[in-house]
Amino acid sequence: MRRHPEVLFALAFAAVAGCRGVAQRPDGERGPLPTGAVAPEVVGYDADGREVRLSQQRGHPSVVYFYPRDGTPGCTKEACAFRDAWARFEQAHVAVIGVSANSRDDHDAFLRGEHLPFALVADERGVVAAAYGVRKGLFGDERVTFLIDGEGRVARYWPNVDPGVHAAEVLAATEGIH
Repeated sequence: MRRHPEVLFALAFAAVAGCRGVAQRPDGERGPLPTGAVAPEVVGYDADGREVRLSQQRGHPSVVYFYPRDGTPGCTKEACAFRDAWARFEQAHVAVIGVSANSRDDHDAFLRGEHLPFALVADERGVVAAAYGVRKGLFGDERVTFLIDGEGRVARYWPNVDPGVHAAEVLAATEGIH
């Protein structure tokens, strides 16, 4: 059987491109939630097993960041950057919640292993990602962040973030957000 590399490449490219299409949200719209939209509820758990809800953060800004997978180099770098800036997020009264398709058990190990002080959401069925209009990539959710204001509305959206500098960028953007 003769292999045709150009056909295999085209099929692989089509599969990846299909994963990266514009996400359709449950509200029928496509793409990420726009600025001003009401942020859907997010429920996660911290390293102590305490439930953290986005709706409990009203009155203060919150960060909801989506990432592909626990324990991968880029995802660990991003989570640790939020961890390393945690004292400044707390001082600014800004909650941080990470979301990926990993299980709660995977999240528990990631939280403990990296000493993460914020909550992670186990979005195994992709419900939260779909509600925010986050696309699925070949390896999981795309790496994007939403800044939610104190009224529970999207204040800002960052696509394709750089995991090493993103926490500082988000913290700077929280100034003046109530």
